[in-house]
Amino acid sequence: MKDPAITGKWGLVATLKADAHEILNFAAWHLEQGAHRLFLYLDAPCPEALPHLENHPYIRVIETTEAHWQKRRSRVPVKHQVRQSLNATRAYRRQARDLDWLIHIDVDEFLWPTSPIETHLASLTDDTICARVRPLEVLAGSNDQFKARVPQGSSASATSARLYPRFGGYLKGGFVSHIQGKIFVRCGLSDVELRIHNVFVDGAENPAKTEFDDMDLCHFHASDWDHWLNHYGYRLQKGSYRADLRPAQPRETGGVTLHELLSSLESEEGESGLRAFFDEVCADSPGLRQKLTTEGLLRQRSLPLAQLRRKHFPEF
Repeated sequence: MKDPAITGKWGLVATLKADAHEILNFAAWHLEQGAHRLFLYLDAPCPEALPHLENHPYIRVIETTEAHWQKRRSRVPVKHQVRQSLNATRAYRRQARDLDWLIHIDVDEFLWPTSPIETHLASLTDDTICARVRPLEVLAGSNDQFKARVPQGSSASATSARLYPRFGGYLKGGFVSHIQGKIFVRCGLSDVELRIHNVFVDGAENPAKTEFDDMDLCHFHASDWDHWLNHYGYRLQKGSYRADLRPAQPRETGGVTLHELLSSLESEEGESGLRAFFDEVCADSPGLRQKLTTEGLLRQRSLPLAQLRRKHFPEF
């Protein structure tokens, strides 16, 4: 039976498709932040990381082979977003019973709190069901420089235009990736379904929610140009730039989706057009740092990932 005095014990669930260094960096960072459980669903085999994950007492690793899915469903879900949601919901319902809170995040996302995460969670009122952590987006080419999203409001368009003169109008909050962030969900509730950025409890979306102002989700959406370009095709077809996502601006006012913008750039200007987009909105540069500083949106966040990987997985 759960100790009623404990209200901040937390864990995370992630569906991972990455190399061993990335997976172990991700695990080590969140172990260091005080995670009581990591439920790691391997969306592709990673034999180099697997024994290190299996041998850690706080990690539960699940290899999502075809046989794994056949036990649960008639076939493997085609969309990775569906696989993520199913894995996260399963972890919540069946594996997180000794936790007070569970969050679903991705392998390129790192919780960065100002004080222990357990303390943040324990401070929430008893009637809080979920708590959102908003993202920062890394400046590609840097390991510790991030940008915060452009605040919503009447001045948002002007701010985006100052930061990103050519492409700002196509971006949500000045980000290439999501601005929603991820959600901690209180454990022990019935009829819960986790999604990528939201949760449904008894059919209600994100009930009794709050937001953390003093915790970030550091998102390494693009580490450099090669990384961005290598992931571009997949993201355009199936990921965060796919065609079914809504534009930053309403259609009736001329809004264009990121999918349409990038497809047009690629068609008309080739790789140089994509590079122009990357250089303006993703790449670390003195000019962008200065503009972000002027707007109060530059954040420095130190993440000594290799050091922590060696600490938590010394045999790797």
